[in-house]
Amino acid sequence: MDRRQLKTRQAVFEAFTALLETKSYGSISVQEIIDRANIGRSTFYAHFETKDDLLRALCGEIFDHVFSPELGREPTHDFSGRRDLKGEITHILYHLGESRSYIRGILRRESGELFMRYFRERLEGVFGGALGEDRPDLPREYLLRHLTWDLAETVRWWMDHERYTPEEVSRFFFAAAPLEPEA
Repeated sequence: MDRRQLKTRQAVFEAFTALLETKSYGSISVQEIIDRANIGRSTFYAHFETKDDLLRALCGEIFDHVFSPELGREPTHDFSGRRDLKGEITHILYHLGESRSYIRGILRRESGELFMRYFRERLEGVFGGALGEDRPDLPREYLLRHLTWDLAETVRWWMDHERYTPEEVSRFFFAAAPLEPEA
């Protein structure tokens, strides 16, 4: 995409997320998004086929950054020297916390299930790569689904309990996660 297209796409994302902070997903019209982004209808449809396509693209933008394979130094955190699962999860939590205002809006509406589905798909990749060998006490598929859904629901809970830091939420998750086989 050229710079003009990127700027338009960003304006649509900003308009959409601002609307999601105050209105339900189902009650937002494409016309409202267009008006708030100050673009034409044909411009919107050149970028997105439907409002669902816009939500899917927004989730992709969020998750492409959140789930970046490179953990680097950022203004709010530095995980550049870490390649462990706890560091990766805490890094993900930092980014989700930074986007809390509109993620909370997405999760409180019917759009939340679509967001969570995309989020769980990405989390499966994180946990699938970190689990390693099969555990003798749990089927791998069960453990993968359990961890994925547990962290997704932990994030949903955290969006309404912002007094906790990403490190604390990560600690909560790992304290409850069945990552070690029972003796």
